[in-house]
Amino acid sequence: MTLKKRIFLLFFLSAFIPFISIFAISYYTIDSIFANKINDGIRSNLQQVTSSLENSITNLNHVTQQLSYSGTLGKKLDEVLKPSSNIFELIEARDELKNELNVVTFTNPNIGLTLYYFQKEGTTQFANFPIKDRFSPESLPVLSKSYGIAYYGPHMSMNRFDDQLVLSAMRKVQLPQRDDVYIYVESGFRLTQDILGYNQYKGALSHLILNGEGNIVYSEIPEAMKVGENFSSISKGTAKDGISRDYHWFKEDSSQNWSVISVISQAKYQQEKNQWLLQILLVALFFLGFTVFLAWLLWKMVYKPLGLFHSEINGMSQNPQKAGSQTRTQIPEFDFLLGEFSNMQHQIGDLFKEVQQKEKIRADLEVEKLLYQINPHFLMNTLDTVHWLAVMNGQGEIDKLVQSLNKLLYYNLGKLGQVSTMEEEIDALRQYLILQQIRYDFEFDVRISADDQVLQIPVPRFILQPLVENSLYHGLSDEGFIQIEVTLAKTLNILIQDNGAGMTEEAIQRLLNNRIAEHKKVGMGIGLNYVHRMLRAQYGDQAQLVIESELGTGTSILLILPIKGEDV
Repeated sequence: MTLKKRIFLLFFLSAFIPFISIFAISYYTIDSIFANKINDGIRSNLQQVTSSLENSITNLNHVTQQLSYSGTLGKKLDEVLKPSSNIFELIEARDELKNELNVVTFTNPNIGLTLYYFQKEGTTQFANFPIKDRFSPESLPVLSKSYGIAYYGPHMSMNRFDDQLVLSAMRKVQLPQRDDVYIYVESGFRLTQDILGYNQYKGALSHLILNGEGNIVYSEIPEAMKVGENFSSISKGTAKDGISRDYHWFKEDSSQNWSVISVISQAKYQQEKNQWLLQILLVALFFLGFTVFLAWLLWKMVYKPLGLFHSEINGMSQNPQKAGSQTRTQIPEFDFLLGEFSNMQHQIGDLFKEVQQKEKIRADLEVEKLLYQINPHFLMNTLDTVHWLAVMNGQGEIDKLVQSLNKLLYYNLGKLGQVSTMEEEIDALRQYLILQQIRYDFEFDVRISADDQVLQIPVPRFILQPLVENSLYHGLSDEGFIQIEVTLAKTLNILIQDNGAGMTEEAIQRLLNNRIAEHKKVGMGIGLNYVHRMLRAQYGDQAQLVIESELGTGTSILLILPIKGEDV
């Protein structure tokens, strides 16, 4: 693992291990606190709703008791219902009953629709508000029944002008003459809706109301818990709270033989805890950012100087003579080390320059040595040829031979230094070819083509002759030819082609890299190895020597030289 990764890992662990430990302890503690807080809040709300509903039902019970036969209005109703021949007395009795009924309902603001229901006829009388088209208490959800009174609800009001939820009660009026008369009373305007709608959870809390048998008579979440369904099949037990169908529920039983259940979805139940968890995560992100910032500061102080050392070492390995960087880290210890390293770079660069200079001198001496290692056999054979030609032929042929030999030897051994021109190279090559054609009695065609602008370009001596000699002594036949083209582009290009026997790749590498003199070979004794080493000594990697050969087809040699001045 790199130092950078270790720095970040150590900072991460040092910052997050304590934080995660505190978070784990806090999470379980606060989770318990939030759960108790939410549960207590819901139970408090549930108790208040249950108490309010009980009070409303108790109030309905008192009102129905007033309006029954045992009360004053009940007696008035009995008088109205008795057969009477006096129509005026009947009207007066009815008016008194209505007035008494209005007084009772007006003085009790928690009472809404009030009427008498005659079961046999299915009719109503003395309603204090207009009722809907058909009054059918049989369709109302029964909450509980006891002592001759039935409680309904919550349900939609039977008042034509009221579509609010109401609780209602219906009690039989004990009349001497009839036993099918009932008093029906509803809770006041918006009372039930306000009771069920009150909670501190902004609409997240819903309610169910169960009758004495545990069946749901009212549900605010019918998509999950339907009216008419038995709640024990949902809760699977008799507990006071639990989780069913992705809802938390809390149950409160009434002394009036019914129950209220508050339900809240798990998402809403967890919302407050999730908000707290989100705050913790934000704090964690802050710690993470702060840790990264501290790690970055440490990286800037430690890792960045190390990176600078690394780049300096890489630069020195790629270019040992490169001068040291002047970049500083503003940290005294690292700046001192960088200064020492820069001094070391300068010393290594000086040593490399010294070595290169010595190597160049050594290479020059080796080239000079090669120039003067002329094969003695070549001189002896040439002089012997001169002797026989002098015997067998006239002096003109001998003169030609001796003249070419003298020019070639002068070019090779003369005090001309190592610099020559392309024109002198071509002239020396021609003299060499004259000697070879006279010495060996076979015809070969040598074609030399050179642009005028290349003739005065300085080149190392004896770079053409070894290349041509290679073609002569490696399979050139009587009908062979050698094509020499010297052209100028951005570089000096020398192309030598022949139609000889060709060479293998192994033979080419042996000619280029054989540093041992071959004393028994014919010719001037200057081989391709001389050209190869001369180019490297004079041009470095700027010159190219490309040899392509195919057995039975011939050889092609391309020499690419950079154009330099007189300091070649």
